[in-house]
Amino acid sequence: MKSIFKYFAIILLLFVVGGYCMAQVIGTTPESVNSHEGLLRETLSGLTKFLQFTGFANVTIGHVVMIIVGLVFIWLAIKYDYEPLLLIPIGVGILIGNIPFVAGYQVGVYEQGSVLNYLYFGVIKGIYPPLIFLGIGSMTDFSTLISNPKLILLGAAAQLGVFATFAGAILLGFTLKESGAIGIIGGADGPTAIFLSSKLAPSFIGPIAIAAYSYMALVPIIQPPVMKALTTAKEKRIKMKPPRAVSKQQKILFPIIGLLLTCFISPSALPLLGMLFFGNILKESGRTERLAETARTKLIDVVTILIGLTVGASTQADVFLTWGSMKIFILGAASFVVASAGGVLFAKFMNLFLKDGNKINPLIGSAGVSAVPDSARVSQMVGLQYDKNNHLLMHAMAPNVAGVIGSAVAAGILLSFLG
Repeated sequence: MKSIFKYFAIILLLFVVGGYCMAQVIGTTPESVNSHEGLLRETLSGLTKFLQFTGFANVTIGHVVMIIVGLVFIWLAIKYDYEPLLLIPIGVGILIGNIPFVAGYQVGVYEQGSVLNYLYFGVIKGIYPPLIFLGIGSMTDFSTLISNPKLILLGAAAQLGVFATFAGAILLGFTLKESGAIGIIGGADGPTAIFLSSKLAPSFIGPIAIAAYSYMALVPIIQPPVMKALTTAKEKRIKMKPPRAVSKQQKILFPIIGLLLTCFISPSALPLLGMLFFGNILKESGRTERLAETARTKLIDVVTILIGLTVGASTQADVFLTWGSMKIFILGAASFVVASAGGVLFAKFMNLFLKDGNKINPLIGSAGVSAVPDSARVSQMVGLQYDKNNHLLMHAMAPNVAGVIGSAVAAGILLSFLG
């Protein structure tokens, strides 16, 4: 490691010398070096000009803070495996977006004509989120939800976080449109958050997207304390019946009926839900496996890279480090707690009307947020802590995928009223 730093230091020195020599060639005239004083003056002037164009001359405390945040994201992804497919692109994007540069040079997300600006077009115009939903649909199995449709209510209950955050944002002084965009963070759905903020609050896309993805990655930390606090030891050990077998015909009909029903209820959500169910039809039809494979692998991987990198790069210190952004992060943390609690408490409420043997383990209620599949995995993890033979993953996937649908419907409703 010391050798690497040594070579980096040598390379940096060579760049300084090279930059100095270039500045000398550009800025020196024969008359200016007729004396030793003139030569010294021109030498210092050339070196000063070179340093003015480096990041070191333009760095601020804000840049340093954001670079540290980017490094923390990368560290969490590598060290603890917290959503590495999201946090590593976002973390690197934060580093790229906070390299200081001289104003007027086309290198950043907000500089017209730069490569990053062109790539960011897919974020601000809401192009990338529907493509993400296409990939999600092509890799999602709705069998558990079809076999036990009452669990869709848990996905709906978890959307309490959306509307609670919407109300909280209004109380903190945000406009109605901004509050609607911020509220969707409570759905724990990064693509939906980007899609809605691109329509209602473009100036807050960066903070909203970073908040949504950050808390999605921290689901294993945020949700367990809420789940444990709201359930009794007996409730944590409830064993649910295995899901019934679902026919191929039902698997094909579900996305078709789901597409028509949800989009008639919330037409504004069509870009997201249309692509979600289209991807699932590709998967379940049995005739378009090549297209489904492309959607759930190559396409979603490419879009994930682009959306993570450009959203991260949009967090330039002068744009991102504001009191408004800090309030969004506070609301985001609260929204995840409220959404998780809403799902758990509604499962307990449903159990009041269900007979023994049909009761729902409330731990799967927290999976009603649409952080697929991490929330379902957390339900499984917490359940196994109290009963090593109680496997909740398949049951938790039902409210989890219902949460994806629910957050998109909620986004469509907000867009209809506020757009």
